[in-house]
Amino acid sequence: MSLTSSLRHLFRAVAGVVAAALFAWPGAMALAQAVPSNGAPPADVRGWLQRLHDATRNRAYSGVFVVTRGSEIATARIAHVCDGRQQVERIESLSGPARVTWRRDDEVLTVWPERQWALRDRRELLRLFPGPVGVPGIEVGGYYRAEPRGSERVAGYDAWVVDIVPADALRYGYRLWSEKRTGLALKVQTLRADGEVLEQVAFTELQLDAPLRLETLARQMDDTRGMRVERPVLNKTTLEAEGWRLRAEVPGFRPVTCWSRPAEAGRTRAPLQCVFSDGLAAVSLFFSAGEAAASQRAQAGATHVLVQSVAGTPVTAMGEVPLATLERFLGALEKTR
Repeated sequence: MSLTSSLRHLFRAVAGVVAAALFAWPGAMALAQAVPSNGAPPADVRGWLQRLHDATRNRAYSGVFVVTRGSEIATARIAHVCDGRQQVERIESLSGPARVTWRRDDEVLTVWPERQWALRDRRELLRLFPGPVGVPGIEVGGYYRAEPRGSERVAGYDAWVVDIVPADALRYGYRLWSEKRTGLALKVQTLRADGEVLEQVAFTELQLDAPLRLETLARQMDDTRGMRVERPVLNKTTLEAEGWRLRAEVPGFRPVTCWSRPAEAGRTRAPLQCVFSDGLAAVSLFFSAGEAAASQRAQAGATHVLVQSVAGTPVTAMGEVPLATLERFLGALEKTR
């Protein structure tokens, strides 16, 4: 399989995960600034993100949403329940190959019914929109500002509209539609500097306070009878512990998580993934155990992928950021041992 073909498969695989992250943030930890109690929209980025976090606490909702990335359109159905401490949700793809993605906090179960196959994993990466709360060194307000744009109706609900404007060219902007009463994100656009919409996720149908029970969804998630279930082994680590470092920081981006998988037979290096975030955007660095590869790049919607050989190791940088940001990461990466 060619690298370009592999990247297409990767984009399709992450589409559902990205959509899940956009609409299902559990809000387990609060930001410092609370939402105004007078019903007015928040004044800054921290307030808007707090509003989105709070929207999914102690709330059940269900609906259908559409992900648009260039000419590609994907549709999915979501059922979400959170009791303020734990969240469970189910996302069913309604277009493309049949796939159901379950999430219980950081635990993810992806099921391909036609293949009777399931993948159970833990994915901290899902906690990257609208921001990994509580990560030391991340101050989202230093790299984005909020510009309110009034109100509109989406999926039958009144919503405040706000632009999240980046401070530099290393990150994209966002336009958010936040339901006035609950704060739930009804629609999210990722914007280029000239205002072009690179990607959009939007509810077309939505039922707030849906009659869903957390226990019922959790029980359904745990029922994998007849399925071949795989559980990849992940080892928590750091970039430095694996013999790498960034000799210069990419402004605003801080390490969020890093894990390795056991080395394959005959390989001396284990596959490694490290994630960085600025509080809204995320970049993943994948270190392959294979041989050095020629430089490659690809784009799907707001997501760029850049593959380069660094010290003889193929490294893939991937994220919903401009290509220049990935170039900064790979240009600063160096091997220490």
